Amino acid sequence: MAKPHVLIVGGGMITQVQILPSIYHLQRQGIVGDIRVCALDSEPLKVLAEDKGLKKAFPGQSFTAYPSLDTDPGEKFPDLFKELIADLPKHSIVVVAMPDQLHYMVIKEALACDQHIMCVKPLVLKYDQSIEIEKKAYEKGLVVGVEYHKRLDDRALMARDLYKQGKFGEFKVGHAEMNEPYYYRHSNFQSWCTCENSDMFAYVGCHYIDQLHFITGLLPKYVSVYGIKDKYPNGNEGYLWTDGRVIWDNGGCLHVTDVMGYPDDGPGGNFQGIRMYCAGENKSGMLVHNDQYRGIEHCYIEKGTKLGDTLYAEPSPDYFKYIDLGGGGLTPVGYGYRSIAFIIKNACKCIGLDLSERQKFIKQFDEVGVMATPKNSAYNELVMEAGRLSILNDGREVEITYGENAGVKLKEY
Repeated sequence: MAKPHVLIVGGGMITQVQILPSIYHLQRQGIVGDIRVCALDSEPLKVLAEDKGLKKAFPGQSFTAYPSLDTDPGEKFPDLFKELIADLPKHSIVVVAMPDQLHYMVIKEALACDQHIMCVKPLVLKYDQSIEIEKKAYEKGLVVGVEYHKRLDDRALMARDLYKQGKFGEFKVGHAEMNEPYYYRHSNFQSWCTCENSDMFAYVGCHYIDQLHFITGLLPKYVSVYGIKDKYPNGNEGYLWTDGRVIWDNGGCLHVTDVMGYPDDGPGGNFQGIRMYCAGENKSGMLVHNDQYRGIEHCYIEKGTKLGDTLYAEPSPDYFKYIDLGGGGLTPVGYGYRSIAFIIKNACKCIGLDLSERQKFIKQFDEVGVMATPKNSAYNELVMEAGRLSILNDGREVEITYGENAGVKLKEY
């Protein structure tokens, strides 16, 4: 069986630090074939091609850049991804790593050309679009995996199993944070994560909303998000400080803080974690994941040259790191790699099978629920809609309705 080609659409930060190295490692293991990366222009592709860390980890490996690396970075190619998706052999793998509001247009092209898909979270920003994607993908027998990488964190998998066993009791109230560093404002975020397109709750709050659902099986019922506008260096405005409250269908409440303002001199790359309080019969349970701190403390003799480098650091080995196992090159480890490998390998299970066999696998992925799919994570698109409606209405509470007429509306009092 031929190894599937991989096309990564989007050459930004997440491609550089997680997606491309993960795909390289899968290529090194003989799981995928040619790797192509497409971006709006050549500038981010040159950054990827010249990345010293990638060269050290994967000597001799490379990707094909579209547009080519010698193209003037001022020349834009907004529709190039369509040509590249159409040129792929059917049942190749398209990795969607674009800004949130652009996912839908890339996914539509990939489905139309019979390609399997891995998409960074959230899948899309509209519930109707997620249902459309689910139905079209199943009809064609195409795997669509949403890269909620915290589902592949061993902590979350352990908690999920223990919660199902009743070890914690029933979730009642909790708090989650995912606060990204201030220096992100100097990156490409300032061109797309703006008030009219997205906000910090939509961008990273979805991780812990998905994790609470993943652990408990509960569904969000009411959402309210208050956002504070702030300016990027280029003058664009974004909701860079957000405070959300999610009421779940059992009456439990999760408070969610997401900002682009964690101090650059702080010891970790960001601040993140979740705390859940639960109730049983005449007793209570508690789950705490301090995800920003993994029990490591370093103090270096010199500060690194990258933004966010500090003399004192508390690095996390769990999301994504390189380790040297000998034999040349470096090996990526952590749930960031495991998540991508899990989705790609699931797509590979369906390559070469007939339609009914592929559909059987898709149903299995939906039901097991470890890999996020359009069917088992569509509730989060309702949360995205509710969050946007709330933040644009000064934090008013928004009600989510499920079922045949699923949707969101401002709560009536």
